[in-house]
Amino acid sequence: MTMSTDFAEIALRLVVALLIGAAIGTQRHLHGQAAGLRTHALVALAAALAVLIVAPLPGGNSPVTPDAQSRVLQGILTGVGFIGAGLILHSARGNAIHGLTSAAVIWIVAVFGALCGHGRIDIALIGFALVVLVLSVGARVEDAIRIRFGRKGNSESAPDDPVN
Repeated sequence: MTMSTDFAEIALRLVVALLIGAAIGTQRHLHGQAAGLRTHALVALAAALAVLIVAPLPGGNSPVTPDAQSRVLQGILTGVGFIGAGLILHSARGNAIHGLTSAAVIWIVAVFGALCGHGRIDIALIGFALVVLVLSVGARVEDAIRIRFGRKGNSESAPDDPVN
């Protein structure tokens, strides 16, 4: 495999993860769930990036065993999950939850750090471009969905909705 083929394979994996996360997030948003398109897309992208850190890729060589890489990565992601949880605020007024996108962004930034530390700057740059896309376009897509289907509320929280 050539470097451009590797880059295309990595980009494809990340884009597919992002699209799956965005599709699920859109569905949840339409059903009044607090976490919407951006949150789900970012979590899916972060998970794909995390797997790529320890996934064997053509031409890759690491002095650390995959088992050790996995344990270190698990510790990072678990710890950052607790930090992200601290960003999530549940409003006393109804079911409004704020900070989910911020928590997802904190989590994905940790993954970017792990990628760069592992020497996978190529993967981090692809992921960074996709996060910028999600954060800049995602709110507009959510707003358009909200307008189209008559939803009220901000882009990452919705009113009580009995439909799950």
